Amino acid sequence: MAAAGLLSIFGGAKRVLTGSARASELFPQTRSDVDGEECKHDCDSCTVKYPRHFKVEESHPLYGNIKPWSTHVLVATSKSDWSRHVEDERGSVMEAFGHASKPSNGRLMLSASNMHTPNNRPDYSEPTTLLVLPAFTIVENVTPPAVPSLINKYISKAPTTSDPLDPFTLPKTISSSRSTVGDMIARPCPHRAVVLLCSHRTRDARCGQSAPLIKKELERHLRVLGLDRDLDDERPGGVGIYFVNHVGGHKYSANMMIYRRPDAFGIDEVQRAKLPPGQEPEIVKPVVDADTEEARDVGAAQCIWLARVRPEDCENIVRYTILQGKVVKGDRQLRGGFDRGTGMMSW
Repeated sequence: MAAAGLLSIFGGAKRVLTGSARASELFPQTRSDVDGEECKHDCDSCTVKYPRHFKVEESHPLYGNIKPWSTHVLVATSKSDWSRHVEDERGSVMEAFGHASKPSNGRLMLSASNMHTPNNRPDYSEPTTLLVLPAFTIVENVTPPAVPSLINKYISKAPTTSDPLDPFTLPKTISSSRSTVGDMIARPCPHRAVVLLCSHRTRDARCGQSAPLIKKELERHLRVLGLDRDLDDERPGGVGIYFVNHVGGHKYSANMMIYRRPDAFGIDEVQRAKLPPGQEPEIVKPVVDADTEEARDVGAAQCIWLARVRPEDCENIVRYTILQGKVVKGDRQLRGGFDRGTGMMSW
């Protein structure tokens, strides 16, 4: 209890000094009079369970105790566990990022991910693919020698977590004099939302246990909405779910980061409590014209970082958080994040 009290005091003092948003201000919180009685109840059809001895820290206050970040890069590796520090993966793009100069637009969060490499093998001798957030762009044909050029010519010019929601233009090709495989190619990510789950078993066995179970349960609820996307499914308008390495706070497993485009599914303002009984809001699936979409792209509006996520939470996380950008169990699960639409963040 003493440690929890110190964390709470530290978090409050930090918010006073930095002007960061309170948990109740950062993202809308569900209310039964607005969102319906379902927001107060866990899933009752969930058959997925954590192992009997799966325990996490429950007493510490979570909100605000995370490092700020400006950009976030996911590296495709075709695997879901890595060295304790991913920059130690010999010959990898992650290692190259570890040795390269930092971006000029703020702190870069680097994540290895289970996104498929082009040959779908964990082979660091071949070019790989990156997802850049909050830009929501994919960069292909990336090799370790090309990383400095990628940082200088692309990542440093990409929108950050504190930038307003304005359309941006980034190069479609990124050259590197050090690359032996040609230019890197950039394009928009087709997803409307991306969910990241820590699966880093080498750092903590609980993450290796929880991530596949949470993914399975999220996909069950997304599938009935036509929004589930596997690792090679690039149909526009869906939700990508990826495993990533250590994000901090393993003792609060499962950690989940949700990046959402603005009003990702066209129902952010819907008040479910006012709908007829049993009726679900109609999800807007965007009609994508590649040229028009790219010209007005603003990237992710939000990242909502949750922890202590359990399988029975997944139904309401899909219903309210992924679909509508709301937090269901803010006091227990919200670690922080940003909202570029309001200019608020947790740091």
